[in-house]
Amino acid sequence: MNADMELRVAAVPEAWRAAGVLFATIFLATLFGIYSRPVGFLASIWPANAIMLGLMLRNPVMAQAPGWMAGFAGFMIGDLLTGAGLEKALILNIANIISISTAYAILTRLPAEISELRQPVSMLWIVLASLAGGFASGLLGGIAGIKYWGGDALSGIVYWTAGEFVTYIAFLPVILSAPPLVQIRKYWYRLDLIDRSDLVPAMMVVLTFIASLLIGGPGAVAFPVLALLWCGLTWSVFATAVLTLVFGVMALGVIASGMVPYLDGFPDKAALSSFRLGASAIALVPITLAIVMRSRNELTERLRYLASHDALTGVTNRAAFHEQASRRLAAADLSTAMLMIDLDHFKSVNDTWGHAAGDEVLRETARRVVRMLRPADLFARVGGEEFVVMINGVTLEQAQSVAERLLTVVSEQPVRVGDGSILIAVTTSIGLAVARPDGATSPDALMQQADHALYQAKHGGRNRVVTVGVSGK
Repeated sequence: MNADMELRVAAVPEAWRAAGVLFATIFLATLFGIYSRPVGFLASIWPANAIMLGLMLRNPVMAQAPGWMAGFAGFMIGDLLTGAGLEKALILNIANIISISTAYAILTRLPAEISELRQPVSMLWIVLASLAGGFASGLLGGIAGIKYWGGDALSGIVYWTAGEFVTYIAFLPVILSAPPLVQIRKYWYRLDLIDRSDLVPAMMVVLTFIASLLIGGPGAVAFPVLALLWCGLTWSVFATAVLTLVFGVMALGVIASGMVPYLDGFPDKAALSSFRLGASAIALVPITLAIVMRSRNELTERLRYLASHDALTGVTNRAAFHEQASRRLAAADLSTAMLMIDLDHFKSVNDTWGHAAGDEVLRETARRVVRMLRPADLFARVGGEEFVVMINGVTLEQAQSVAERLLTVVSEQPVRVGDGSILIAVTTSIGLAVARPDGATSPDALMQQADHALYQAKHGGRNRVVTVGVSGK
């Protein structure tokens, strides 16, 4: 048996296990949708298609042949157990599979960042895929509905398409933006740490929804918009999607139960479709806003990182180091050590092996130093081949010991560059200065002292540590 065959055999149990999970999920979702169905209509809330699509997008193993068969079986068994005839169940559930496969074909051809709701255009693609899936299935299901629910073909297609679109918009963002279960559990056990002010937007959504029921009128469905926008501004994409889903389900549940204060009698298909599409339009806005806010925050963090870190080595740069060092020196209640580190004969590395090799030497040196330092220690690149380390709470003797270990860590193994065949021996010179906790020494003054010690180390033969003593009172 070759390697490819063994891999396929090993993958079969996982695919069938995933199919079992998918079957159970779709079966339960089908029952939920069926029991939400107003008399004489299709289901008011039909989450099964969106759930199956979302799970397949999040777990590609579910999108293999066993998964599709299991999903179809879940649909069929749910319908048959609740009294649907075989012909009706087959037609409607083939339409469901057409809807899911159409939307799946669109979304899987997009970059992962879009299907994971990490780009501002993500919801636009969700809308397009939902409309395409709903319309594709509506051509079959809507027309077939004439036989089972009456009406004309056009209204049946529109009603079916609207129903599919609404549930995709309501459920897909929750599934696609959901964090891993481990992270959800961590948040669940830390609910007591949530800032109560963060709950105000959710409370406003509830209050405005209640107001929409009490006041009524054609515009009542839009009452929660401002509160949902507030959620989009302050909450994560997942949290906003969950709250928007709750709002959508409550709104659709109200219409399904006939509790519509601004319509005379029970609404017809056109009114139901209008209400559903209105609720979906409301749901799109806060989720899109939450995605935009997350993208903006991530961009801000990225820019902040770039402004404070060295692009080549990834360690702190000179400006950020100076800012952090100033704060720490001012607040220090123990001695602080400053180590200036400079690679020996670095110019010859660039001249002999090229600048790419020199860059790799700098990166590897930074990695070795970072591995040896404590998380609380400050480390930065402050020049071409020059680094600086600041260590709080150490004596002169302890700082000298750290410097000697750094000397050893950097030089004990040559640096491999290129394809690994080139080995470059690296040594460093270190200048050390220590300041007492009097709050009077500035980072610049301490670095200048350490730099003077570094100068002595260079002229004393390199690959050594030189200490200038202790400054301050």
